[in-house]
Amino acid sequence: MPSLLPLVLAATMSTAAWAQPRHGAPADGDDIGRIDQISTVLYIGGAGIFLMVALVMALAMHGPERVRRALANPALIVAAGVAFPVLALTALLLWVLGPGPLAARSSGMAAVRIEVTGELWWWRVRYLDRSGTLLFETANDVRLPAGQTVEFLLRSDNVIHSFWIPELAGKLDMMPGRVNRLRVMASAPGVFRGQCAEYCGAQHAQMRFDVQVLAPAQFDEWLRQQRQPARLAGPELRHGEQLFQQACAQCHAVRGTPATGTMGPDLTHLGGRPSLAAGVLPNNVGALAGWIAGGQHIKPGNAMPAFDQWPGEDLRAVARYLESLK
Repeated sequence: MPSLLPLVLAATMSTAAWAQPRHGAPADGDDIGRIDQISTVLYIGGAGIFLMVALVMALAMHGPERVRRALANPALIVAAGVAFPVLALTALLLWVLGPGPLAARSSGMAAVRIEVTGELWWWRVRYLDRSGTLLFETANDVRLPAGQTVEFLLRSDNVIHSFWIPELAGKLDMMPGRVNRLRVMASAPGVFRGQCAEYCGAQHAQMRFDVQVLAPAQFDEWLRQQRQPARLAGPELRHGEQLFQQACAQCHAVRGTPATGTMGPDLTHLGGRPSLAAGVLPNNVGALAGWIAGGQHIKPGNAMPAFDQWPGEDLRAVARYLESLK
C-alpha cells in the first residue's frame, strides 16, 4: 500500500489541476478546441479509472476478509475486468470519433481558399478565388477572417513538410506530388504563429509563419490592398529600386515592376509583413539590410546568396526601397 500512495497522490493532483479553468488555453479555433476537450476528458477519465483500480487493489490486499472474499467473486472479476473496459472504451471511442467542428464544415464552399507550398525553408502563400484562380501571392504571412471557414490547400515541391498552427488546428503533412486539404475556422481576431512540424532539413526550426485573424471587414480591406501592384518608388527610393532590379529581379517578383522572378518570395507588399526570413527577423530597415548582406550567416543553407560585397549605402538604399512596399 505505501508504494501506491505516491501514484494515487500524483493522479489526484493531476486530475485536480486539469479540472481547474485554464486561462489562455489553446481554444481559438473550433478544431483545436475539440482536441482540447477530448484530451481533458480522456485524461480525467483515465485518472479516475486509475484511482478506482488502485482502491480495489488496496482493498483486495489489505481490506477486511469479508471485502476480500467479495472481490474474489468470479462474476465481479468478469464484470470489472471485461465488461467495464469494453463498455467504457467503446463509449469513449464513439464520442471521440463523433462528428466534430471539422466534419460539420466539410461540405459546402469555404469562404476563403489559400494554397500554401512548403519551400526550403519558407512558405509560399497564394490566395485563390472560388474558381481556383490566383488573386495574389505572398510569403510567410497568413491572414484569415474571423468566424469564416478557410480551406488550406497544402503542397510541397521538395521534401515533406507539416503545416501547423497550434492554437487554431491540428497539423497536416505536405507531401510532394499530393495536395492535402485542411479546413480551419478561427473564432475571434488574434495573432498567432505557425510552424513546420516535420523535420525538413537544416533550417527546419527556422521555418515559421505569421498568422493574423482579422475581423471580416478588415480582412476584405487587406485582400483589396494585397491585390494592388506595388506603389511607384519616389525619387528618394529610385537608387534602391534600380539596385533591386539589377540584382534581385531574377528571383523575386514585385507586381507592377519588371521584377517577375518566381524562385524566391513575392515581395510586392513586403513592408507590410510582420517578420522576415520565415519568422527569423523583425521587419525593419536594419533587419532587411542585415538579411541582404548576411542571409547565409543568419539562416545558413537558404537559397538566397549573400550580398556582403555591397557598400553600406547600397544595402540601406535597397532596404529602404523594400520597406516602402506596403
